[in-house]
Amino acid sequence: MSSARSGGLPTVDAKEPAVLTLPGPVARDEVAGLCDQVRGLLAGGGGSVVVCDVGGLGPPGLAVVDLLARLELTARRAGGRIRLRDPDPALHALLGLVGLRFQVEGQVEEGEPPLGVEEAVETGDPAP
Repeated sequence: MSSARSGGLPTVDAKEPAVLTLPGPVARDEVAGLCDQVRGLLAGGGGSVVVCDVGGLGPPGLAVVDLLARLELTARRAGGRIRLRDPDPALHALLGLVGLRFQVEGQVEEGEPPLGVEEAVETGDPAP
């Protein structure tokens, strides 16, 4: 038995962030549509983060940097952020080179210990 799909954005579980899979090389005229999708996913009540799967973007370059910067700006204006999934190490390095920092899925946020790791205190240490 099948049911007809409704139009519009899919229903998103509030516990899991929405995922936007970015296809292979993105043409300049596709950027506005992808920004609209990010805006719609954030407005749809899926939380404040959109995960962008960048594994299929291909070789990193300034066009990819421009795309991700525009998606992040769109997300921030809508009250959210984007998180990258499966970035190429070269893309991660290029983003750092141009001064853009993105949260990467599975990566521990700066300044926080990994899950399950507790700071040890030596018995002779003075209290901070």
